Amino acid sequence: MELLITLGRTLGFSLAAGVNLYATVAILGLAARFGWVDLPSQYEAFNNEWIIGASLLLYVVEFVADKIPWLDSLWDGVHTLVRPIGGALIAVATLGDASPSVEAAAALVGGTLAAGSHFTKAGTRVAANASPEPFSNWALSLVEDVFVVGLGLIALQYPLIALAVVAIAIVVMALSVRWVWRRLKGRGGPQSRPVEFAGSSEPASSKPI
Repeated sequence: MELLITLGRTLGFSLAAGVNLYATVAILGLAARFGWVDLPSQYEAFNNEWIIGASLLLYVVEFVADKIPWLDSLWDGVHTLVRPIGGALIAVATLGDASPSVEAAAALVGGTLAAGSHFTKAGTRVAANASPEPFSNWALSLVEDVFVVGLGLIALQYPLIALAVVAIAIVVMALSVRWVWRRLKGRGGPQSRPVEFAGSSEPASSKPI
């Protein structure tokens, strides 16, 4: 049971980091600072005023940038390496004492989860930005904010539920990648048209020989 609890928190925070790294780190730091729940000693690594302050400041910056079409995609592009690395570091830090091989495995899994949620978010945003109206972009951004904060709080208090959320999210990410690919392919591909003879409104294939 203790292993499942550790996995729920570790994987939950890694998944959330791929969507919004700074909000995730801020939740970890504030939880450790104010003792929201009884956490293992390794979470004290986030109990630093500089880490908490910087993560809160950067979260505010991301909150604004994330609501502006195309600027959000630029921001995501800048964080293509930052979020997966952050997810890997969070996985190692929240794992606690472990052998180097286990830490390496945790870093790999955490980084992969963060990368998956990051690319799902980034791809969905590119597809939404192709639409002329900004409302879908704003709605997606607010949903992401709620998801990250909600998953962070669930991982703290109910890590087993967070583990189930991670499993569901993996399926959703796989489906989202397929949806984004079809949407972008449908918008970007040239439309085929029948070849017509000059001065004729009928396709070439319909003219008698």
